Amino acid sequence: MFGKDLLVHMLDRRDTLPPDEIALIEALPVRPVTFGPDEEIVREGSRPTESCLVANGFAVRNQAIREGKRQITAIHVPGDFVDLHSLLLKVMDHSVSALGSCDVVFIRHKDLLTAMGGSPHLTRMLWLSTTIDASIQRTWITCLGRRSAKQHLAHIICELYVRLEIVGLASDQKFAIPLTQAEMGDVLGLSVVHVNRTLQELRAKDLVIWKDRRIVILDFQRLALLADFDTTYLNLFHEPR
Repeated sequence: MFGKDLLVHMLDRRDTLPPDEIALIEALPVRPVTFGPDEEIVREGSRPTESCLVANGFAVRNQAIREGKRQITAIHVPGDFVDLHSLLLKVMDHSVSALGSCDVVFIRHKDLLTAMGGSPHLTRMLWLSTTIDASIQRTWITCLGRRSAKQHLAHIICELYVRLEIVGLASDQKFAIPLTQAEMGDVLGLSVVHVNRTLQELRAKDLVIWKDRRIVILDFQRLALLADFDTTYLNLFHEPR
């Protein structure tokens, strides 16, 4: 299953997975499901017995507020385990929705626990994926609280490019993502008008073109400098875990 291949690739980027651990991942039984745009993959308040791995497309974590608005708290790309933490948290405190059409595979908790029970190193690698999620979350909080709208948008674009490049879905400073400006507003905590104005500022500086849900980075170094973007939080170091 393609999603498991991407998971292996993502983990192997951080440490070498031996053949027996790759075999454990490949042997995991899966339940594939395709979700349409904005369909709920995991419901807030539910008690999942499976964890969801993105195979194709994108998913977002989000929390709704009483006024009907939402805050997108994470964007997940192919190869990401969206809710691996539900193994321990049990009750979901947020929803997960498809961003455009999204293919996922659900893997039962009991099968994950069986695989991890036979491999302490694989357990650490899956744990690593959840700690990277937390690291990304901390960085997003810093962006929300301390970076300007222009810096924040630039930072998100840099991050998405790097994460998609890892799984072979971005190259030559270009990538596609089914993210509307309204949805980017839910990421940045801004109105659509403010997102559009901020994007025009980046374009005027010859940094970014965003058209038809395709993003072209015109000068990654300058964009990263503006955003104060540092990949340390993505933990791309390949070393024993």
